[in-house]
Amino acid sequence: MAENDDYLERFFMNDNYTGNEDNVVHEEVYLCKKSDVIQFGATILPTFYYIIFLLSLVGNGLVLCIIYKYEKLSTVTNIFLLNLVISDLIFASSLPFWAVYHKSEWIFGRGLCKLVGSCYSIGFNSSILFLTLMTFDRYLAVVHAITAARKRRSLYAFVSSTVVWVLSILASIKDVVFHDVMKIENSLLCEMTGYNQSFLTKWELTGYYQQFFLFFLVPLFIVLYCYIHITIKILSTRMSEKCRAVKLIFVIIFTFFICWTPYNVVILLKAIKTSFGNPNDCSNVLDYAMYITRNFAYLYCCISPVFYTFLGKKFQSHFLKLLSKHIPCLKINAAFLSTTSKTTSIRSPNTDY
Repeated sequence: MAENDDYLERFFMNDNYTGNEDNVVHEEVYLCKKSDVIQFGATILPTFYYIIFLLSLVGNGLVLCIIYKYEKLSTVTNIFLLNLVISDLIFASSLPFWAVYHKSEWIFGRGLCKLVGSCYSIGFNSSILFLTLMTFDRYLAVVHAITAARKRRSLYAFVSSTVVWVLSILASIKDVVFHDVMKIENSLLCEMTGYNQSFLTKWELTGYYQQFFLFFLVPLFIVLYCYIHITIKILSTRMSEKCRAVKLIFVIIFTFFICWTPYNVVILLKAIKTSFGNPNDCSNVLDYAMYITRNFAYLYCCISPVFYTFLGKKFQSHFLKLLSKHIPCLKINAAFLSTTSKTTSIRSPNTDY
């Protein structure tokens, strides 16, 4: 631990080292000592990252298993759900690397530094976009059922999914370009480096505003708009379980808001501080807040397919069928829930939440 403290001390007292002697810019830069924050992250983050990784692996693996055994990829909903699972697994695959990094140093080399950084960005961004896309598709299926029936085809799902992946990859290019390994004495870091500090700060600000506006405000507006109209539509029908459907909509919006808002508010505050704040202000409040709120966003990002999947009775029935193969006493419950879900889908095929 003493060795780790010495490393942190060396890093934050270092002038402006970039890891590439040809790109070193000799300018006076005031650096804040963040060793307490880094030590806090080294203590808290690895455990959270491993837990989120395992939850994502088990939960998303279960969703994949159910889709493979009981569902078809010919439906728009399942195509979007499969893409959401893939994006979450891509994101979760980066977490063990970051856990090791926060605990000690970057030991995986330059190539993995860029690859893991890009997987983290692509998975994280595509996850929130696919959640938004699934919400919009649900809005079409419920509010514009007759019109959407002709348009919600496999081609529409594949094209929409491709657009999401392209946007996510474009947003991650800066991580591939700027992330690199830099050596400070005997310790290795995987950070944005290789250019002068003012240039990197501009790109850091671009990332902050991109995250807040493109990957939070726009999705939040779409989610609220769609679910408000879905709720109005459900309440105007004679659907037998409309109270349950409205409650589930409230749970979805509430969970989305609680998990994503604190993190993105911190992102915005960091952007404002970087743009207009005193450069000599070394307050650690936002850094601690970032560590804490980011984990809620990560957790929601990784368990969202499970959350969305098992809100529907159809998938609950599939899950019970899967368990009943190993637990015989669940066979009756599985059969009952299967019958109930079929009845519900006949009465209201577009509102299986």
